[in-house]
Amino acid sequence: MDERRQFERKPTSIRVEMTHPAFGTIIGFARDISDGGASVLIENYQVPPVGTIVEVRFKKMVGPINAEPVKMQIVHHHRNTAGLMFIPDNL
Repeated sequence: MDERRQFERKPTSIRVEMTHPAFGTIIGFARDISDGGASVLIENYQVPPVGTIVEVRFKKMVGPINAEPVKMQIVHHHRNTAGLMFIPDNL
């Protein structure tokens, strides 16, 4: 199978908070992350539709990794795992 990924993925387990005005905040855990996006496991919440843009904060045990939320788009999902792509600031 051809590998089409532009960025190398790094396995991780970071808490993710995704926020959107239509559904509030959804909690998940990043299974892996790269410079292009993240794969997020979501439990006890419905995964938002593909194309949804969410504000995302990555958190560790002691506090946030990013003080300001970053915009990400849900590009695919399967069962309870969503693929999120970082959206550049200028879009």
